[in-house]
Amino acid sequence: MLDKVKNAVSNISKIAVEKQISEKELDKVMENLTIELLESEIPFDLVEQISENIKKQMIDKKFARSDEFKEIIKSEFTSTIKEIFQKVEEVDLIQLINSKESKPFKILIVGINGSGKTTTVAKIGHLLKENNISSVIVAGDTFRSGAIEQIKEHADRLELKLISQKYGSDPAAVARDGVEYSKTHNIDAVIIDTSGRVQTNSNLMQEVLKIKNVVNPDFTVFIGDSLAGNDLVSQTHEFFKFTEFNGSILTKVDADVKGGAILSILSETGKPIIYIGTGQEYKDLEKFNEERFLSGLFQ
Repeated sequence: MLDKVKNAVSNISKIAVEKQISEKELDKVMENLTIELLESEIPFDLVEQISENIKKQMIDKKFARSDEFKEIIKSEFTSTIKEIFQKVEEVDLIQLINSKESKPFKILIVGINGSGKTTTVAKIGHLLKENNISSVIVAGDTFRSGAIEQIKEHADRLELKLISQKYGSDPAAVARDGVEYSKTHNIDAVIIDTSGRVQTNSNLMQEVLKIKNVVNPDFTVFIGDSLAGNDLVSQTHEFFKFTEFNGSILTKVDADVKGGAILSILSETGKPIIYIGTGQEYKDLEKFNEERFLSGLFQ
């Protein structure tokens, strides 16, 4: 997952075995490691913390084997990440829905276009169906051409009710219709899609705030593209500032993800990653597994 970091660790380990490293030499070594960590899209604050912890353990030491130094880096890296995980509350979406007495459970989906948001809405619908939870989908993107047809195709495939209006309609009104329909028909959950908004467009951000005020969602989910790199950090920051979302779903994790995306979103918000998208099929939505993530960092 972190190929650049693994290569840097290997090169630095050889130096650590050859001789005792001075503070000046160590600064140069850590500078190289820092660059590799940042290029792997690890958040800057986290990189600083890891580097300082490693320096404390390595200064004026000589290691008999390169493996000793590698283990120090792995240990410090893992312990620092575990600290992040420990600050994040675990969330089980299925359990939350089942435990709510007054139906429906309202799920608001936010994110930018191109992040896989609409497909993820469908995946959530499929997930709920697999867990015997009835749901309707709300076509809250009344702005983008073709958006309603796209989500209708997903809803038809999943045999789920779609609540929609014409293009240009007030998304908050469409969302309210979805909630009212769900109440009338005793539906367990309503999944509210929204138009993909650029984080710098304050008008679109105000639109999603209006939807929140109208329907008072039980859980707001930010959909982030794990391949977006540093853009994901700025997207996460802005969406969290406006919506205070409860959790995230990262898409395209089946591709070549460097690992930094996951750490960025956790450290930026303190909110859990509830699922990851691992493919194009409806079933390709997996619970984020912390232990699997940690074990895969240096494999």
